[in-house]
Amino acid sequence: MPGYRKLGRTSSQRKAMLRGLTTHLLYHEKIMTTETRAKEVRRIAEKLITLAVKEKDNFTTETVTRKVPQKDKEGKRVKVQENGRKVTVYNEVEKTIKKDSPSRLAARRKILSVLYPVTKTPEKNRKMRSQSKEIDMAALMFDKVAPRYANRNGGYTRIVKIGPRRGDAAEMVVLELV
Repeated sequence: MPGYRKLGRTSSQRKAMLRGLTTHLLYHEKIMTTETRAKEVRRIAEKLITLAVKEKDNFTTETVTRKVPQKDKEGKRVKVQENGRKVTVYNEVEKTIKKDSPSRLAARRKILSVLYPVTKTPEKNRKMRSQSKEIDMAALMFDKVAPRYANRNGGYTRIVKIGPRRGDAAEMVVLELV
């Protein structure tokens, strides 16, 4: 008997479906799905959250000086004429960055190998691609999800049964982060 449910799909389809459901669970904190899928997603999500909780404080901060292009009111780069050429004007800015330890970097890569990239679109102009932002799911896990569960030993998700689905009477549940 295998250590996982096959869910009536080939391995590649099953992995893609579970990755998608896990990504949606961790981003939206609640999904509605069938009971068997929820039990599989729960296994994956709890392992990722445990990994994030273990590595959440495993970094150092450094202050670095960076050259940042100066921008005008419209957000375009300021250019100055020098020796017959247009040259961008740069300002030096001090920034504080987080530098991951090797184990946190490995955890970040493990999280990103499971989760799909999430693109957040603005509510108003939903068709504006230029205003869409890609969410760093590993940073979201370390900064928002892990601190919430730092004092908890497992049991990060809850399954609530909501009854059978209308079409095929499959048992539907809500899987949510506690």
